[in-house]
Amino acid sequence: MRLSWRVMNRDAAGRRGPGRRTAGAAVAAGLLLSAAACGGGDGGEETTAGGDGPLKGVKVEVAAKWTGPEEANFRKVLQEFEKKTGATVTYASTGENTDAYLGPRLQANQPPDVAILPQPGLMQQYAAKGSLKPLGQDVVQQVEQNFAPYWKELGSAEGKTYGVLIKAAYKSIMWYRPQVFSDAGVQPPATWADLVKAAGTVRDAGTTPFTLAAGPQDAWTLTDWFENVYLSQAGPEKYDQLAKHEIKWTDPSVGKALETLAEIWGKPDLIAGGVSQATKTKFDGSVTEVFGQDKAAMVYGGDFAAANIGTTKAKVGTDAKVFAFPKAGDTAPAMLGGDIAVALKEGKGAMELMKFLASPEAGKTWAGLGGYLSPNKSVSPDAYSDPVAKELIAQLQKAGDAARYDMSDLTPAAFGGTPGKGMWEALRGFVQKPTDVKGTQEKLEAEAAKAYKS
Repeated sequence: MRLSWRVMNRDAAGRRGPGRRTAGAAVAAGLLLSAAACGGGDGGEETTAGGDGPLKGVKVEVAAKWTGPEEANFRKVLQEFEKKTGATVTYASTGENTDAYLGPRLQANQPPDVAILPQPGLMQQYAAKGSLKPLGQDVVQQVEQNFAPYWKELGSAEGKTYGVLIKAAYKSIMWYRPQVFSDAGVQPPATWADLVKAAGTVRDAGTTPFTLAAGPQDAWTLTDWFENVYLSQAGPEKYDQLAKHEIKWTDPSVGKALETLAEIWGKPDLIAGGVSQATKTKFDGSVTEVFGQDKAAMVYGGDFAAANIGTTKAKVGTDAKVFAFPKAGDTAPAMLGGDIAVALKEGKGAMELMKFLASPEAGKTWAGLGGYLSPNKSVSPDAYSDPVAKELIAQLQKAGDAARYDMSDLTPAAFGGTPGKGMWEALRGFVQKPTDVKGTQEKLEAEAAKAYKS
């Protein structure tokens, strides 16, 4: 399979991702955010002094947007690299606006050796400008050995491999209150039909089944619902075609996914506050309504929702559990967001660090610290330090080659990543008028055609 992604013009702050939705923090049951945290740092700072090794005396600067616990854990991974190679690594926090930090440094020809980018589109943008260094053959071998072919292609442009997806956010789960399920006598559903049936049973038992974040600034959740259903029904190949706009949004497969979503979105009594409330609800609020206010039984959110749950009295793993996003078709959906490491300078230090980050050794170190998921198939679920992470990584590895990156982050920002436009607003409109499948498809296609031309 050849993916050859388009160059995508993202906004200056990068993709709308978990880092723009939540603040990194330790949460209940030892589960940390696995998406990038917000905020900036105050410049570079050495992790530790390098020791003896093949890179003794070599200095390597790494820039990423992580702060707080995520930064602390990444520094520990870098320390393992220092111990192994003798290099001295300096870490610089880019803040949330990765491109705004890196752009001036690239223009001044003073980039860090390695940078962690928050979405594939930014990697494609830099590759098109000639700002990235292709990975050495020994690094590519690590990638081929430890990652499915799709993830290598995601980090490639024009036949050259530039990036390694080193940290992921898992987006194919639903969070629920197990006590409500138990009281209603339902089990976590495995299929979409089971989900609809369980929702009706929960409603009849006296609890509203879902909260839905469909506010103008948080309609990314609707794109994730759609992408999970579409990946499951249409399959990975068609998912790739739609992401690249090789098929139109008026395709029957899109209509089928919308009709499926309407089985829940089109029933106001299944959604807390009904449609009028949902179209005002923020993501943080949707999680709080379930686990802080007991207004509903379930909410969609990736693993990063654990941070929001951590602000309530609910405990992840006991009061708040997850089940895999139910299959709406033949494919069990496994969808990721995540961060991609790239080299911006020539030199042995940069390439050796890239090789290390692509290795099982780095992944196992990181997994043991918490707040981390990786598509590196050589990192066993046993390496992860908390039970929810073990469950999610097992789902991801079971999906194998069918796992996919968040579609809206693979499309031009005007279509897939901008509040009030494109996918976000078209799907908000569909929540408000779930019988208008054809009209929604036409709106999606018109917006996509415009965005892909620009």
